[in-house]
Amino acid sequence: MPQERKIPMRTCIACREEKPKRDMLRVVKNNAGEISLDFSGKMAGRGAYLCCSEACVKKLRKYRLLNKAFSCEVPEEVYARIEEESGAS
Repeated sequence: MPQERKIPMRTCIACREEKPKRDMLRVVKNNAGEISLDFSGKMAGRGAYLCCSEACVKKLRKYRLLNKAFSCEVPEEVYARIEEESGAS
């Protein structure tokens, strides 16, 4: 009998809702401290997940949630790129 695959769930840093990992955008901070978007979901480093809803993207920028998630100053370009990629403007 084939075993059912478990769907990996992740929590959005903006709305705190748990959703399937593949439906979310992953932002990663690598060992060098560089922050980038991870579309593969496999990049090495500390990851933070975000729903692609416009409300969450706006909340992310307004409260600078990536700064809290990564405990460092996140450049404005990173927030702009997330808005671009998620389609929220």
